[in-house]
Amino acid sequence: MHAQCSPPPPPAAGDATLPAASTRAVRPLTEEETKVVFEKLHKFIGKNIKALVERGDQPYCLRLQKNRVFYVREDIMRRATNVARDKLVALGTCIGKFTHGGKFRVTIGALDVLAQYAKYKVWVKPSTEMQFLYGNHVLKNGLGRITENTPSYTGVVVYSMSDVPLGFGVTAKSTSECRAADPNAIVVFHQADCGEYLRAEDEL
Repeated sequence: MHAQCSPPPPPAAGDATLPAASTRAVRPLTEEETKVVFEKLHKFIGKNIKALVERGDQPYCLRLQKNRVFYVREDIMRRATNVARDKLVALGTCIGKFTHGGKFRVTIGALDVLAQYAKYKVWVKPSTEMQFLYGNHVLKNGLGRITENTPSYTGVVVYSMSDVPLGFGVTAKSTSECRAADPNAIVVFHQADCGEYLRAEDEL
């Protein structure tokens, strides 16, 4: 594994920032960029970050192209060096983007990765699935289940009741607070959903 794939310490409060990357070439993340990415992923998968990068099947690494961060197998990354820079559209899985201000935003492309290692999960009722897939928050009356002992303001993966990952967000209330919440209270703030593949295809 490359050095930039080593897990960082647990994140401090708030989102870290760094100068936005401007190069068009595919390159490894800097130490600071890696720290920012892992801080954000830590909110969703916790200590499972170690399993994300130290996989037993094949080694994976992170690469940056323009402002997009890719999670890619090392053998695919090596093959990509044979493709001209202006011809390479993407490689591996795009898990997020750096904003112009230097903040890292996890995008819907990361859903499969987050679902595999998620620490906290939320299941929504069938009547709420479409609302969430149109970019709406999850309300208490649409909540089917939630992982026990889920804290408030932490990253969660949102599933259908048949265990299909729909997207992800941030909890507005803890598990215990959800039980006593008003039916119309927001329990999960929407961040990304699979509907974006249709609604925002050009931005992904």
